[in-house]
Amino acid sequence: MTESERPRRRRSRSRRRRRARLRRALLGALVVGSLLLASGGWIGFRGWQARAHLLNAAGLARELSAQVVGGDTDRALRTLAALQEQAGAARAATTDPGWQLGRRTPIAGDDLDAVQQIAVAIDDLARQAFPTLLRMDLTSLVPTEGRLDLVRLTAASAELSRVDGAVQRTRRDLAAVPGDQLVSQIRQALTDLRGEIDRLAGLTTAADQGARLLPPLLGASGQRRYLLVSQNLAELRATGGMFGAYAMIEAEKGQVRMGQQGSSASLGRFTPAVKLPTEIRALWTDLPGIYPADVNLTPHFPTAAALYREMFRRKTGTTVDGVLAVDPVVLSYLLKATGPVMVPGGVPLASEKVVQTLLNETYQRLDIREQDEFFTASAAAVFDAFFKKNVNPRVLLSVFDRAITERRILFWSARPEEQRTFGDSRMAGTLPEQDTVPTVGVFLNDGSGAKLGYYLRPTANLTVSECRPDGRRELRLRVTLRSTAPKSGLSESVLGLGLAGDPYTIRTLVSIFSPAGGSVLEARLDGTEIALGSGTERRRQVATANVEASPGAERVLEVTVLTAKTGVGQAELWLTPTASPWTTQVHSAPSCDQ
Repeated sequence: MTESERPRRRRSRSRRRRRARLRRALLGALVVGSLLLASGGWIGFRGWQARAHLLNAAGLARELSAQVVGGDTDRALRTLAALQEQAGAARAATTDPGWQLGRRTPIAGDDLDAVQQIAVAIDDLARQAFPTLLRMDLTSLVPTEGRLDLVRLTAASAELSRVDGAVQRTRRDLAAVPGDQLVSQIRQALTDLRGEIDRLAGLTTAADQGARLLPPLLGASGQRRYLLVSQNLAELRATGGMFGAYAMIEAEKGQVRMGQQGSSASLGRFTPAVKLPTEIRALWTDLPGIYPADVNLTPHFPTAAALYREMFRRKTGTTVDGVLAVDPVVLSYLLKATGPVMVPGGVPLASEKVVQTLLNETYQRLDIREQDEFFTASAAAVFDAFFKKNVNPRVLLSVFDRAITERRILFWSARPEEQRTFGDSRMAGTLPEQDTVPTVGVFLNDGSGAKLGYYLRPTANLTVSECRPDGRRELRLRVTLRSTAPKSGLSESVLGLGLAGDPYTIRTLVSIFSPAGGSVLEARLDGTEIALGSGTERRRQVATANVEASPGAERVLEVTVLTAKTGVGQAELWLTPTASPWTTQVHSAPSCDQ
């Protein structure tokens, strides 16, 4: 071989090696591509299967819920079996090797992972929570002939704790699933499921707490006495309404009876004032410590309940073990379960009209003495019906769940170890000093000295806005108060003191509470910037605006608030319960790190 031929041969061998490597690369790419296509097709097929099973499971879950509430146990058991089959099939479709491979892909991985988490959550609930809830004898959770069977209640407690544990685990697992980057259909399914499980978790936690706490609260170890107070939503206060009629509830070994009754007005005024927390005094002067009707100018129910208990003790010499607050809307829910009741004197109380009867008609037709007598008789009649009628326990638990969710049933125990068990639950009415999700409070206090709150129609819209360089986030709040009060024809009892000048004008002190660690930046009333009274309570800045609405008028309060440092794009509202429910909407946004 000549010297000139050697380079040509080397170049030829090099070209052959490059062509071989190229052929191997192309073949490899073809094989990998074929595998990916096959895997994608398999994932698509399994995804179609999972979707069908999840849709079927969602429909069955809704049927199951209706059957459980309706007490149709036989049908509920059949529905549960079908739900378990569909949920199990959805789980199987999302846990095979092909699906696991797809979860690791950069584009569709998050969506596939979220679908799997949804399938696992529904399957876990169908197998770990629902069977126990259906099997349990819920009559142990409600009174029979004025008495709760504490032995049966204690026995039910262990099962309820297991159910609540399973629901809470599922809730935590779903909360950990990132949702911002999901496709819209999967993101919406995840949001809907989280909402349903949040509601279920609230119910199971309340049932678990109730089963554990009711025996001591109802005198398993000795007599207990509580004050039952009615919040009068016709004269608004931050927790709902002015504390009006009260009744002593006495409990011993599960036996419950109603004792002494009266009105807050009969307690008089207190001078010197009952000692107040410094923050409350700075916001409201000494009013909550002087007048029983003003103890709940604060939305923090434990403060209001402790003040009322002390006032009752000073006036009567009786020290109670706690305070339970309800409102007429709760009575309307209870009357759906018990049916109408008759008040002495031949006046019926029915679910559809009890709010109107107690918050409006009574003030129109009765004088002050007759009003107090009617409120006392009404409370006794509903109490007797609740404790003595044979009420469907599942319906009753649904009633309590709704009332607690709306913060219309509030309870405070004077025993710290019991109060700690309630934590920051809705029933405790505790204004938390820390937020998991930024929470804005909108709390209403009547400034008219009248009973015009019945005519107020409130709405609230909260929009999550800009992320700031300092890690905080702006929230924009829009509160609308509309008056449906007539221009004439109301009684003196309804019109009261008429502190707004025109006795038919509703004056409302609207207190905006920032998220914990946040602040209130600015406010406009009907588009005009206004000054706000300001203070703090429990690490939240409080700004209060005076909003007056004449008959038929609508006033719009727009407020910009600032969160503490947060990356989340969600926010929540906490509102004063009113006679007519709020219309609300919360607009979330992507998290700040997106």
